[in-house]
Amino acid sequence: MQASPPIRSIDLFAGIGGIRLGFESIGARTVFASEWDTAAQDVYEANFGMRPHGDITRIAPHEIPDHDVLLAGFPCQPFSIIGDGKGFADTRGTLFFSIEKILHAKQPAAFLLENVKQLRGHDGGRTLEVILEKLDLAGYDVHVQVLNALEFGVPQKRERIFLVGFRRDIPLSEPFVFPSGGVEMTPLDAILENDDDVAPSFFASGAVRESVQGRLRVEPPVPSIWHENKSGNISPLPYSCALRAGASYNYLLVNGIRRLTPREMLRLQGFPDSYRYDVTSVAQIRKQCGNSVAVPVIRAVAEQMARALGWNAQPVHASLESGVLVGT
Repeated sequence: MQASPPIRSIDLFAGIGGIRLGFESIGARTVFASEWDTAAQDVYEANFGMRPHGDITRIAPHEIPDHDVLLAGFPCQPFSIIGDGKGFADTRGTLFFSIEKILHAKQPAAFLLENVKQLRGHDGGRTLEVILEKLDLAGYDVHVQVLNALEFGVPQKRERIFLVGFRRDIPLSEPFVFPSGGVEMTPLDAILENDDDVAPSFFASGAVRESVQGRLRVEPPVPSIWHENKSGNISPLPYSCALRAGASYNYLLVNGIRRLTPREMLRLQGFPDSYRYDVTSVAQIRKQCGNSVAVPVIRAVAEQMARALGWNAQPVHASLESGVLVGT
């Protein structure tokens, strides 16, 4: 088992660092990060003490440090039901090819890619087929699975596709298997803040409350998060539907009366309460949470990857030191 040096990772399309948190919780050390959104860069830097580099398409692979694992939650809007669904016809969809170039040039031992589950069926499955062909030509054996955050302890139904690859010439210590989940869901009571402590600006107007309550067809559990779908139907649930970056401000309402706070949204993604968001606006952190990942899912996948590669994963717990998340 490899005890040292620590696992070196790079964090591409890093957002606010959810994938980084999952891997650093097993002892990985981030040696490079890239994220083009300046508001996300601000939040990332406030928490990790590292400001991500900008547009990855402007960074040559030889400028990126050597690393053991490449991590990338590459842009999902081109493949999403909520987005425009253009796939590679959207310039964001072609950002996958930046990942491909880095894999060819740097040849890390492994990678993890994350996207919306709709990638699996996009363009009749041809988009995923192209991606898998490119990864195969780069020298990797790839495992694909859709995982739901709801099965990993967080009260959020968030289904995402994960592509985990291992360099073909590196023998595995044991076969890779995706984590099975089965973790008991954290109850909403443990996630939600007390209404008395929530600023008035988060409470929906009387007209909005009357509208959603008028469309309610079942007795809601308490507590619950009321979800409004694209058809305008209201579903009160003991968990949250997936946080989304570009959704209506009122599509998720706590007990039908107020919007989620930034801390609640971060908790729904499994971020620690030490995580800072005070360097940006509520609108920005809402967008960033919608674009982020469920950290417990990433951690579970990271543990399985480390086991397959024979890496001696050393759990690291996030703590707050001078406002920066560090390993203890």
